[in-house]
Amino acid sequence: MSEDSSSSDIYNVSVARYRPEEITKLESKTKFTRKELQLIYRGFKQECPTGMVDEEAFKHIFAQFFPQGDATNYAKYVFNTMKHKSTGKISFEDFLNILSKVSRGTVQEKMQWVFGLYDLDGDGMITKNEMVDVVTSIYEMLGRSTQPAVEVGSAKEHVEKIFHLIDSNKDGVVTIEELIQWCSRDEEVLRSLETLDTVL
Repeated sequence: MSEDSSSSDIYNVSVARYRPEEITKLESKTKFTRKELQLIYRGFKQECPTGMVDEEAFKHIFAQFFPQGDATNYAKYVFNTMKHKSTGKISFEDFLNILSKVSRGTVQEKMQWVFGLYDLDGDGMITKNEMVDVVTSIYEMLGRSTQPAVEVGSAKEHVEKIFHLIDSNKDGVVTIEELIQWCSRDEEVLRSLETLDTVL
C-alpha cells in the first residue's frame, strides 16, 4: 500500500455523528425562533462536535461558567435532569427541550424542572437530605464568588430554615404540590422564576 493511499484512508474514516431533527420541527416543539435555534445549535456543536454530551463533558462545559467555585456536583444534578434515559447522554434535542422550558416555559414547567433537580432519586418526593445535597452543590459552585462569601456549612442551616415551611403536611418530604403551593405564595420566588426568561 502506498503512503498516499494509507493517509487518504485516514481522512476517509467518518465518525458517526448525531444528527438533530430538522429546524422546522424544533421550532414547533420549543419556544425558540429559527434564528435562536441556529445560534444555540452553533454553540452546542462548538462544545459538542459529536452532537452528544456525556456527564464528564457536561461537567467540563459547566465548570467554564463558574471558574471561582466547584460546579462538579451541581453540574451532575443538572445533567441528570436532561440526560436521555436509555443512552445516559444529552442530545441537542434533550438540551433544547430543557432550555426551552427553563428559559421560556410557564411557571408550572419551571417548577417541575426545579422539583426534578432536587428529587435526586426520582421517587416524586424531596427529602431534607436531597435538598441539603443540592443546596450544598450550589454553595460550592457560587460560594467564593459571592459577597460576602458563602460557607458550604451554611447550606444545611438554610435548608433547616425553609424545609419545614415547604413541607406543609409535616410528613418529612416535599411533593411537587407543596413546592408549587409554597413558591406561589412567595413573590420573590415567582419573580426569580420569571427572570429565567431570556432573550438570545
